[in-house]
Amino acid sequence: MNNLHNTSILMYYASIMRIFDYQTAGGKNLIAEYIESLPNPVKAEVLSARQLIRLKGIEAFSLLTTRQLFKKLWEIKISQERIMYVIQNQDAVYFLNICKKQKGKAEKPELEKAKKRAREAGLL
Repeated sequence: MNNLHNTSILMYYASIMRIFDYQTAGGKNLIAEYIESLPNPVKAEVLSARQLIRLKGIEAFSLLTTRQLFKKLWEIKISQERIMYVIQNQDAVYFLNICKKQKGKAEKPELEKAKKRAREAGLL
């Protein structure tokens, strides 16, 4: 079962990158809920990064602060927030987990959660 949800709203652009958020089996979009709970300045930064990805595609990742976590699993760093993702191809990225970073390294349980979700979706 695919637990990812397409949240891209600008599908009319030919070169647009689609963003798929992780969803629970019950249809709950955990990524969108987390973003909605952020303080407004941080929420604006996260939403701006998502828009940049939609409009610029793969090129956007070179403009953001990113790092590889495990195989095809990467993270975007925005303030203290970390978005764990996998790029499927030049047209689609999957946001698998988002969390607040509180230590020097990605929290192991959060990383394991992202890996599990990536495997479930056939991305790793």
